[in-house]
Amino acid sequence: MAWHLPDDFDQRPASERAAIITWVRDVVISGSTEYRRYQREALKDRYGLRFSLLGPLFGLDNGKRISPDKLASPALSAEIADLVKFKTATLSSIGYQRSGIWNDYTAGQRVEHLSLFFGALAGPRESSVRGLGVPREELCLAHLAFPAVWDWYVRWREKRRGFFTGWECNMLHIGVSFVRRETGWLRQNPQLADRLFPIAGLVSEEDINLARADWPEQCERMYRHGLVRAKEVDRVVRIHRDPFEPILPVLEAAKPVAEYLRIADEVLRYLPDAKRHPVPAAESVRSFLMIRLGLHLGIRQRNLRELRLCKRGTVPMSERQLEAHRQGEIRWSERDAGWEVLIPATAFKNAGSSFFANKPFRLLLPDLGRLYEFIDRYIEKARPLLIGPAADPGTFFVKSAKRSSTDAAYDGTSFYEAWRLITQRYGVYNPYTGRGAIAGLLPHGPHNVRDVLATHILKQTGSYEQASYAIQDTPATVAQHYGRFLPQDKSAMAAAILNQVWEAA
Repeated sequence: MAWHLPDDFDQRPASERAAIITWVRDVVISGSTEYRRYQREALKDRYGLRFSLLGPLFGLDNGKRISPDKLASPALSAEIADLVKFKTATLSSIGYQRSGIWNDYTAGQRVEHLSLFFGALAGPRESSVRGLGVPREELCLAHLAFPAVWDWYVRWREKRRGFFTGWECNMLHIGVSFVRRETGWLRQNPQLADRLFPIAGLVSEEDINLARADWPEQCERMYRHGLVRAKEVDRVVRIHRDPFEPILPVLEAAKPVAEYLRIADEVLRYLPDAKRHPVPAAESVRSFLMIRLGLHLGIRQRNLRELRLCKRGTVPMSERQLEAHRQGEIRWSERDAGWEVLIPATAFKNAGSSFFANKPFRLLLPDLGRLYEFIDRYIEKARPLLIGPAADPGTFFVKSAKRSSTDAAYDGTSFYEAWRLITQRYGVYNPYTGRGAIAGLLPHGPHNVRDVLATHILKQTGSYEQASYAIQDTPATVAQHYGRFLPQDKSAMAAAILNQVWEAA
């Protein structure tokens, strides 16, 4: 809060001080998008169950004590663990078939979805969650084979949010995959029905007996119902989160990358004296490099935060070693006399995309805008200072050391928050202090940089294919998810070419 208050705050009238505090809280700290407000309220009621047999990546909060009423029963946890093992194993078990496999990150996402599903069923009716109140020990994976259970859940989510979103469609398709012929996990494990318990109003004793008598037919009923229901929901879905909203002032600029680069310039504008304030100075250097590397590379936040560091004079990892770690590396290239980034295709979420063609991503960083100067400064002085007494995680970007820190590595949440803090301090223009680079900008995470890059190239070239090169994806994905290329942008590009006829005349 103090960062965003003007120097003469205490001398201003009480009404003006209150207005400033309200503005900072609403615009800078919390963000003012509708989705952000919904998300903030939803986080107050954490209802998802945690599965004790899976560890931190798959549903247990690392280092945090979990309330006993948020832990799934050992039996359900074991069932989820078997499902994850089935979907993540390199080779499927003899006698089982599957369609596709999950990597660790997909598995974590799927487990989180199941955590919310069973958490809603177990949530007390009289609480703010307004769940179904099913005893946790009576929940089992076989309940996913009953259409009535799914109908209750998607309607519960619709009431909670106020409308259907694509999330409900995706969840229904996951449920359908579990009961698919030949490859569905539930379809291939009829013994899961032995642990079924009735759910009042949804699953009766008679339903359970029928399911046990003919499990394949029960799965087939769910398969047909799930496909129909997914189509019905898809017709009425609404988009709750506009990913472009926080960065609209950037995307509407003629050159979005140049506009976003002003945030990095703002970081340098307020760069502390390293001798008097070494830690804040080190954090500012890290902030500068986060923005710069994000703009140069256009990679997803996981690839950026897991980027390994190979210092000058040390032997870089081979491509095979990086593939084993599923991480990239920034290292000094003696051949090109510059810093390069090498990331194996397997490290990317869309590794099977035609963009990669099983080849690694390699980019030589340009020595522009003092980039090399700050990379060297970060590696030699700032990074060791930030790590402090913690163990070196080997990644380029590290967290600031604290007394309670045991790990200097960023995870998805902490890296997002770090980026969001940068945009709060240096991106959002504050009319009361004059700080902040861009008027109308809202705090956001690192993923928005990909929108900036794609939109910039679209505005310059009109080519979805060239825009896809900047973010290592396909033109179809850019058109659907990233580039904000409006009709007026297309018309203006065409007019610029046609107007040359009049200028020549």
